[in-house]
Amino acid sequence: MSKLPSFFSLHRLVSSFGFAARGICLLFTHTPNARIHLLALLIVVSGGLFFSLTRIEWVGLVLCFVIVLGAEAFNSSLETLADILSAEYDPIIRDAKDLAAAAVLIAALGSAVIGTLVFWPHICKLLVH
Repeated sequence: MSKLPSFFSLHRLVSSFGFAARGICLLFTHTPNARIHLLALLIVVSGGLFFSLTRIEWVGLVLCFVIVLGAEAFNSSLETLADILSAEYDPIIRDAKDLAAAAVLIAALGSAVIGTLVFWPHICKLLVH
């Protein structure tokens, strides 16, 4: 039986998933915007179930969910680190925080466009019938 490489550790792997799960909990308990995104996700999923979306439509929506929530997690972590780094106003930190927030906004707006492209035909069919 071959031995696993020394850098592989099942304990380390399990621990890393625990840290990530804690991060997800922190995201939704400490970040109001993440809760707004989660509410939007639940509404979109409900709409998707109602309209019986195709697999490819679900793929597009799930990618949007992952991108927006991932951007929100990065934004929140950057803001937390920046706040610890300096309690005083710093224009460079302000710019970094604004850029991270812009990434979330770009992801959310792009997701809204994709959501519209996915749902609009279904809504039109519903209204015509």
